[in-house]
Amino acid sequence: MKYTMAFAAFAAFTALSPANAEVSAPGDPAKAQQLATSVCAACHGADGNSIDPNNPKLAGQGAHYITKQLTNFKSGDRKNAIMQGIVTSNNLTPDDMKNLGAYYSEQVEKPGKAKDKDLVAQGEKIFKGGNPGSGVPACAACHGPTGAGIPVEFPRLASQHGTYIYTQLNNFRLGIRANDGAKMMRTIAAKMTDQEMKAVSEYISGLQ
Repeated sequence: MKYTMAFAAFAAFTALSPANAEVSAPGDPAKAQQLATSVCAACHGADGNSIDPNNPKLAGQGAHYITKQLTNFKSGDRKNAIMQGIVTSNNLTPDDMKNLGAYYSEQVEKPGKAKDKDLVAQGEKIFKGGNPGSGVPACAACHGPTGAGIPVEFPRLASQHGTYIYTQLNNFRLGIRANDGAKMMRTIAAKMTDQEMKAVSEYISGLQ
């Protein structure tokens, strides 16, 4: 029963998600290699494995998810001055964004490693079972028990930098990030405590 809330939220989200209605044709990873190396590598690494915990790992992420984020950065639906400047100044086209999504989805993510055992233990409980008392659903119900995500609908989380995960959860909670379908993540994050966010982020950083 612990996944009941999460499955209900998943059903609501997929029913309302534009991504669920139509999946665009895949991009060409070969066409994105030069762009990834010359533009994206400085922050995300040439193979998508960033070393800066503030910049997300892109390797192994779903192609559609990456394309959607780039599109949202360019339109302003997702706020980030650096990323908006990059997609705008480099005049990334819809095809460029699809190609980048395809390129990074084929890269191999380097495993992460959590550092705080106590936080990991707390985070594992929330990730797998949520917090029924506050209405926080299990992360695993949408992102999978190993954090692999569900292509098109939900991003891969496994081995992502904990610092980055925490920042995004907090941004959803504050409404700074608002490009989630049906306000799903904003609704969930609003119910989470700061401690829960830190614990989940730490657990995810070592999840493989």
